[in-house]
Amino acid sequence: MPHLDNNACYETSSAVLFVIFNRPGTTQKVFDAIRVAKPKRLYIAADGPRPGVPGDALLSKQTREIVSEIDWDCQVKTLFRDENAGCKNGVSAAISWFFSYEEEGIILEDDCLPANSFFKFCDTLLEKYQHDTRVRHITGCNLQFGKKWGESSYYFSNRTHVWGWASWRRVWDDYDLSLEKYDSAEIAKQMKNIYDDDLVVESWVNIFNDVKAGKINSWAYPLDFANFFNNSLVIIPNVNLISNIGFSANATNTLNENNVYANIPLTEIGEISHPAFFVPEKQADLSIINRDFNIDKRRRKANSLGGRAKKLVKSVFKKA
Repeated sequence: MPHLDNNACYETSSAVLFVIFNRPGTTQKVFDAIRVAKPKRLYIAADGPRPGVPGDALLSKQTREIVSEIDWDCQVKTLFRDENAGCKNGVSAAISWFFSYEEEGIILEDDCLPANSFFKFCDTLLEKYQHDTRVRHITGCNLQFGKKWGESSYYFSNRTHVWGWASWRRVWDDYDLSLEKYDSAEIAKQMKNIYDDDLVVESWVNIFNDVKAGKINSWAYPLDFANFFNNSLVIIPNVNLISNIGFSANATNTLNENNVYANIPLTEIGEISHPAFFVPEKQADLSIINRDFNIDKRRRKANSLGGRAKKLVKSVFKKA
């Protein structure tokens, strides 16, 4: 594994998959970060332009031209589609293609800007947990806004985050894009084994049902459920190593430029220390889930409705 000193940039030993589409601006920034890390094996997957969308073909062409700027010693494989597969099918197929060649590696999309030490973080932990099936996913993004969990460089979680991540073929082999392996009737029961909060469970059950019904166009949620139902751990750094620079009106999913998760500053991680206990920090997960699913607001509303109902019942009995 290459050595990193204070005056050098880290060069990764892992293969990298770079998923691109039609955003030359963000693609250039992420590509420049990959160029610094100089992966020896680089896989580039690009979905085709959307039919009937003005400018898509030109933007896709300009985006693909950026990755022709590879100027370091590198084996390159490309998967450039002529037709548009969409976010769900396109990204998941690109990852399957990547893992058909590689036992492990790093995945970056065109809006996920990595700190240089993200690559060191992934290299170190891909090697450390290569054969440890308790661990399935290494993420680079930290959404805790400065709150650290434990004294180590990272903590364990139940949640997968896919804004810059790394994993192994052994994990992707369990991936089920359409959630065909899972019976809807069992989901609430099993989710209660993970999160002991009815509103949190309700939120995940609704997402599961919408993904299974095709109402949510997401390749990432099935990865969440694969991790949940295999009772496995996700590694999350205690500093933020990935900044999502793609929040804009032109994005596929991240449309709100003022989103709290947009452009979170990057921090280099330094020397990597490892936690002693293999248990998920559920409160860390819940802090994000509460924010994303409005759990506290929904709980206050439910309690308020319950309070009004009790008052109504008491009023009826008094009149009787």
